[in-house]
Amino acid sequence: MPTLRLYNTLTRTKEDFVPVDAANVRMYVCGPTVYDYAHIGNARPVIVFDVLYRLLRHLYGADHVTYARNLTDVDDKINARAARDFPGLPLNEAIAKVTESTTAQFHADIAALGCLPPDEEPRATDHIGEMQAIIHRLIARGVAYVAEEHVLFHVPAVADLRAAPKYGALARRPLDEMIAGARVDVAPYKRDPMDFVLWKPSRDGVDPGWLWPNGAPEGITRPGRPGWHIECSAMSMAKLLEPFGGGLACDDPQKNVFDIHGGGIDLVFPHHENEIAQSCCAFGGADGSGRMANYWMHNGFLQVEGEKMSKSLGNFVTINELLETDEFGGRKWPGEVLRLAMLKTHYRQPIDWTVKALEEAEATLDRWYGWLVATPIDDAASPIAAVIEPLLDDLNTVAAVSQLYPLFASSTAGAMVAGDVLGWDIHDPRTASAVVASARILGLLQYDPVVWRDRKKAELKIDDLQVEARIAARLAARRTKNFAESDRIRDELAAMGIALKDGKDPATGEPTTTWEVKR
Repeated sequence: MPTLRLYNTLTRTKEDFVPVDAANVRMYVCGPTVYDYAHIGNARPVIVFDVLYRLLRHLYGADHVTYARNLTDVDDKINARAARDFPGLPLNEAIAKVTESTTAQFHADIAALGCLPPDEEPRATDHIGEMQAIIHRLIARGVAYVAEEHVLFHVPAVADLRAAPKYGALARRPLDEMIAGARVDVAPYKRDPMDFVLWKPSRDGVDPGWLWPNGAPEGITRPGRPGWHIECSAMSMAKLLEPFGGGLACDDPQKNVFDIHGGGIDLVFPHHENEIAQSCCAFGGADGSGRMANYWMHNGFLQVEGEKMSKSLGNFVTINELLETDEFGGRKWPGEVLRLAMLKTHYRQPIDWTVKALEEAEATLDRWYGWLVATPIDDAASPIAAVIEPLLDDLNTVAAVSQLYPLFASSTAGAMVAGDVLGWDIHDPRTASAVVASARILGLLQYDPVVWRDRKKAELKIDDLQVEARIAARLAARRTKNFAESDRIRDELAAMGIALKDGKDPATGEPTTTWEVKR
């Protein structure tokens, strides 16, 4: 099997990927908080880890990879949205309406980006019991305490668990920077400024609340709700540890670690740092498992037209706005265009989201699909090594995409591409099928080429018969040398999004005109 190398944020190096169990490769990615439309920055980890998921399935087999991406459906922002939008409903009903509609919208938006659904999509509210069980374990091990109806993780206590990781090992930041970066209220009941909330009391009529069916920790007397960080420890345990022999009932640290944990670079601290601390102190033997996941991967930030995306700057853009409105660049954009534009920057680098980048991505896809029109595609074809090899080097989608360009440079002379020998004609079904299989590892070229070609007509409501009639009228005007009328019709069609190409019939010498849809 070819070697996959991944950059590990925990070690700050590229490492050979060696799964805990090659028959059960496991990946967890932090998903959205479902209170509103997901913005384009939220789309980046979804697309990045979708490509990694596809690559892992290619390498290990679809039945041997488990991808879990959570939904956070308990949060102050959700509560505020529920109270605003459904003031007449009971709190829990209002919250359910918000999370159900927002989750459905998120699913629709990322499906349009060509993303596969994860194998597991745990919701935080379905795993309250697991969170409570972890909290009990942390209290028993002396790394969590109760104060004023809160349960807090006591960061300095991590050092008392001999083999637990040093707090701050992932972020690698000085203590004063971590304190500032945590952005938490300075509460008088905290033993240390770095301590973070595992459980907090619910506000009557404002927050949902849960009791402790198996007995609350001493000092907890009222319904409460989980802190943010504990949610992912509980959900990853439920989906990636317990089904494979790990979890709180397991004393073997080797069974309480999974392969890959991913998310945006903004989650490194405090969220992922806190996940490591609480998971490694709770699972396995008294010493913890040491790292929670073996490989920690983080995608870079996204800015819009050279500036940080912000509602105050007026450049905040959602996935749905890009797909369904003319808010960005004065038009709608196909999901595959958004995906290709995203993949043309390496996932660890910052990305500048621009109209120009989307236009270039669309022009590329138009050419690729245009070359494939009327060519039968075998969906069982294997991808070409030249495209797979860059992905094996820390998911280098930039290089992988660049390898697709020469594959579309049609030549009947034959070619050898990274060990693949093909009679190289992009219109040949064997060649075309291999190229499409390669692109689909990236989640590209998923449409029927004819459907892609004709989508512009549908979007612009172009009637073929009407266009042909106008072209016939223009040809008639040209024959009578009525160039003013000819130019008027040309401009009229251009305003509709139609580009004309004039020529001559090689047999008769008569003028001809072909047309295509342009933006």
